[in-house]
Amino acid sequence: MQAEKIIKVKIVIIKYNAGNIYSVDYALKRLGITPVVTDDPETIRTADKVVFPGQGEASTTMNYLRKQGLDKLICELKQPVLGICIGMQLMCRYSEEGNTDCLGIFDTKVKRFIPQRHEDKVPHMGWNSLTEMRGEIFEKLPENPYVYFVHSYYVPVTKDTTAICDYINPFCAAMQKDNFYATQFHPEKSGDIGEIILKNFIDL
Repeated sequence: MQAEKIIKVKIVIIKYNAGNIYSVDYALKRLGITPVVTDDPETIRTADKVVFPGQGEASTTMNYLRKQGLDKLICELKQPVLGICIGMQLMCRYSEEGNTDCLGIFDTKVKRFIPQRHEDKVPHMGWNSLTEMRGEIFEKLPENPYVYFVHSYYVPVTKDTTAICDYINPFCAAMQKDNFYATQFHPEKSGDIGEIILKNFIDL
């Protein structure tokens, strides 16, 4: 019964000029869901759940969203929305990458990692653990699970933080405010742990 319920949920992946969108599409298909990948405002607005994923550069990506009118649309959505990687960063107020004004859903800045030691590599790339997890999307997870990151910019820990990772300094690995959820890591690349997180989001 649960599988049937999941498959009937209408999931939309926002299509815009960011990389890695289709890896989320493949991950959802592995869960038995066929998402709609689109930039059509009405299709996005009427979805049950919306995923805003990707990898890219903040200023050019925001310019594209504004040109398509997707910046205002995303902020107006009332259903659960999941931002992933650049999607999470663009949900913030401002990014140091390109001195970019972003969507402002989360009232915080995105900062560039500054290496402190010789072994500190930027971008932060690879597997790292989560701590201080809270919220529905982290249900049924083991303690301190490992997930996959690829990023040169980070969000400092804020009141909206729902998971923390420590690389160079503690930073926000996940956030939530109202119907907006976000992860800096890539659940679609995080194996069984990421699959549970995506299932939890679908089941919200």
